[in-house]
Amino acid sequence: MIPTREEALELLKEYNKDDFHIKHALTVEGVMRYFAKELGYGDQEEYWGLVGLLHDLDFEMYPEEHCIKSQEIMRERGIDEGIIHSTASHGYGMGLIDFAPEHEMEKVLYATDELTGLIGAVAIMRPSKSVDDLEVKSVKKKYKNLKFAAGCSREVIEKGAEMLGWELEDLIGRTILAMRATDAVD
Repeated sequence: MIPTREEALELLKEYNKDDFHIKHALTVEGVMRYFAKELGYGDQEEYWGLVGLLHDLDFEMYPEEHCIKSQEIMRERGIDEGIIHSTASHGYGMGLIDFAPEHEMEKVLYATDELTGLIGAVAIMRPSKSVDDLEVKSVKKKYKNLKFAAGCSREVIEKGAEMLGWELEDLIGRTILAMRATDAVD
C-alpha cells in the first residue's frame, strides 16, 4: 500500500514528537519533490515526497535501530516495499543496513539528507536566517569546519555526490535551490 501524504504525515507524527525532526522530514520531503521534477521524474513527485517524509520515521524513538525499526513499522502497516527499501537505503555505509541506494531517487535521498541539515545550520547563522540569499561559497566555508554542524556527515554527503556523479559544489547548489523552493530551513 502506498500511503497518502496525510497518512504518511500521521505515521511520522506517531513516532516523532520533536518539532526539529518533523521539520527535517518536511524539508527532505520538499527537497525530494523538487528533485523528482528537476530530474525528469515529475510523474513520481508524490512518491519521492513520501520517501523523503518517512525516511527518518524511526530516528527519534529508536536511534540505535535507525533504518531497521522503520522497516518493521512500515511492514506492519502494509506499506509498499519500494518505500521501505528506499527510506532504509539512506542508512547505507553507517553500519545500519547493508544495501546501497540503487535508484536515482535513493541516491538523491542519501546525498541530500545530511546536506539539508548542514545547509539549514548555515542559513540560521545568517542575518536573514534564510536559504533565499545563501550562496554555495558560504556553505563550502562552513563545510570545511568539521566542528560546525558536526552531526552532518561530510563523508555521507561526499559519497552521495559521487553516487549521483555530481561535483560537491553542484550538489550543494542544487540542494540550496531545492530548499528555496520548499521555503525550508532545516
